[in-house]
Amino acid sequence: MKFRIPFTFSDIDKLKRRSSFISQRIKRKKNSKLKEELESAGIDITREEYIGVCLRNLIIIFIFTFVVATSFFAVANQKIFYILGPGVALVISSFLFFMQIMFPKLYITKKQKDIERNLLYALEDILIQLNSGVPLFDILRNISYANYGVLSDEFKKAVHRINSGEPEVAVLADIGKRNPSVFLKRTLWQISNGLNAGSDMSLIVRDSIKTLNEEQLIQIQSYGNKLNPLIMFYMLLSVIVPSLSVTFLTILASMAGMNKQITIGAFAGLFCFVVLFQIMFLGLIKSRRPSLLS
Repeated sequence: MKFRIPFTFSDIDKLKRRSSFISQRIKRKKNSKLKEELESAGIDITREEYIGVCLRNLIIIFIFTFVVATSFFAVANQKIFYILGPGVALVISSFLFFMQIMFPKLYITKKQKDIERNLLYALEDILIQLNSGVPLFDILRNISYANYGVLSDEFKKAVHRINSGEPEVAVLADIGKRNPSVFLKRTLWQISNGLNAGSDMSLIVRDSIKTLNEEQLIQIQSYGNKLNPLIMFYMLLSVIVPSLSVTFLTILASMAGMNKQITIGAFAGLFCFVVLFQIMFLGLIKSRRPSLLS
């Protein structure tokens, strides 16, 4: 899963070079939430460089929207076009800047869910290979080439670092430390401790699978408890309210003699509301889905 800053068209290295003038003038902070998010995402960019890229895009977007909006309002014969143009440009550029600043957090959440979705299957694969007598390094390499999404990418990093001469235990512990997934952190921590202690890896992986299965059941139960009030809310706003609204509008149109265009507009607005609510509800259900479910 490649990281790309939204509303940009170049790779990160080019963006860093182009915004270096701004980045060098940003005050450095040792403890920053954005810095932690960038490190967890595994992106080769500092906090100052990322803010510099976002500020440069803010300036470019503001100038572009300022010219377009001001020209549009001037052509439309708006008397205060010199106020409307900068106002629209400021709102749009600020909104896009906020989205860019928040994107690392969204990226980490997506990465975490992708890892945890495949983690249980990968551990079962590891256990089968361990029981077959395959060395741990070969297992890591096999998992890195398997179809486990972001999890395979994380193991590719581990294999590359081990091939470069770093100790296997230190690499696994470091990847677990930098990873946003709590379950992968715990699993890699157990494996690295088991390697240090000379324990049986198959027992450690089996215990990790058992723990994840228990956590999966807890997440399913919690998911079911959250769905009950959501379903009632959905039935209220997408079934009951539209049905009553249609009846009310029909009676009101016939008794009050509403204009045809107004009646059509009211029904069209109600239809758009129901469609938008359905889309929002599906997105809400998807966001609440447990991370350990495939």
